[in-house]
Amino acid sequence: MNILLLGSGGREHALAWKLAQSPSLGKLYAAPGNPGIAAEATCVALDAGDHEAAVAFAREKDIGLVVIGPEAPLVDGLADTLRGADIPVFGPSRAAAQLEGSKGFTKDLCAEGHIPTAAYTRASSLEEARDALARFKPPFVLKADGLAAGKGVVIADDLPQAEMVLTDMFAGDLPGSEVVIEEFLEGEEASFFALCDGTTVLPFGTAQDHKQVGEGDRGANTGGMGAYSPAPVLTDELQARVMDEIVRPTAAIMAGRGMPYSGVLYAGLMLTADGPKLIEYNCRFGDPECQVLMMRYQGDLAALMLACAKGELAGEEARFAEETALTVVMAAKGYPGTPEKGGAIVLNDAESGGAKVFHAGTAIKDGALVANGGRVLNVTAMGPDVTRAQQAAYAAVERIDLPSGFYRRDIGWKEVAREGE
Repeated sequence: MNILLLGSGGREHALAWKLAQSPSLGKLYAAPGNPGIAAEATCVALDAGDHEAAVAFAREKDIGLVVIGPEAPLVDGLADTLRGADIPVFGPSRAAAQLEGSKGFTKDLCAEGHIPTAAYTRASSLEEARDALARFKPPFVLKADGLAAGKGVVIADDLPQAEMVLTDMFAGDLPGSEVVIEEFLEGEEASFFALCDGTTVLPFGTAQDHKQVGEGDRGANTGGMGAYSPAPVLTDELQARVMDEIVRPTAAIMAGRGMPYSGVLYAGLMLTADGPKLIEYNCRFGDPECQVLMMRYQGDLAALMLACAKGELAGEEARFAEETALTVVMAAKGYPGTPEKGGAIVLNDAESGGAKVFHAGTAIKDGALVANGGRVLNVTAMGPDVTRAQQAAYAAVERIDLPSGFYRRDIGWKEVAREGE
């Protein structure tokens, strides 16, 4: 089976790396890919926004499955176009992708299905949003309704800050036409993944990531500075509750609305004193959570994704290594603002100890590897527990020369502290 993978980041490199190991794979193409992906696949210049070009390429290369990595093409309806051309695709329809594309859509769905989540209100104007603040206590959780590359959420500590943030949201390039204001939830965040084929829901691992740019989980929000899997805080009992109270009801509602969900469903959770509550859904693998999941996954990923795409998940299983995987993001200075691009990268022997370096924002310039984005590399390693996976990952990081970059030195710190107790 030939596969076309769409995307160019660290998530897509991890998917390409794992797909390349699949016995059922024929030839793997990636569009547009990156220098790391080029070691696993044939990279091609194909614009995911040009639906007809994607269909034509799939037919020309006898593509048996298209895997859509990022969220934007899904929200844009690329999966619908491909399915309309009888091309199997791993990823939800435009209607189903509203679970990520519109935070208001998801909150309303939770209300309908009595799915545990934070109390909320939707506001479509600055005046309406300011009035709504009176119904909540600080800190205030403010979310732009549409896609924001993982950075559309602001937690305002007090009323003046909240009003200032709302003013900026409505005055700027707001993703979507609304803001969602939510109750602040106390607890620890964790991520739960499931594969859905429209009917069957298959658990697909857990992880915890670090969104803030600074150590100790401080500073500006980013797309993610590191992650580890599994998440010990998501016990078997809690995972069962997530499936029964959150994920399965969501899949049932979506099917009942005539927009069955197909693909990976990523639930961002807050583990509160009252149990797990949904923070948000994503309709694709997290980045960098995908990297740690792929390091641990044991099986034919291509075959499993095809089963998902064809509605044949019933009876399938997802097997993962018992070990922990941990990834450290090496970012360009200036991130999450304006990153410095063009900085030289020398990987040296970073992978010699069993680590894997996934390329996120890299390019080849004059024959040399350079930084070409905010998050540049995802250095990933395995260990018997978080502490030893962390040690292995940072040992690999230290072998890499990236003078124009930086990284957090405490990925996994909460779990390392718990393991040391």
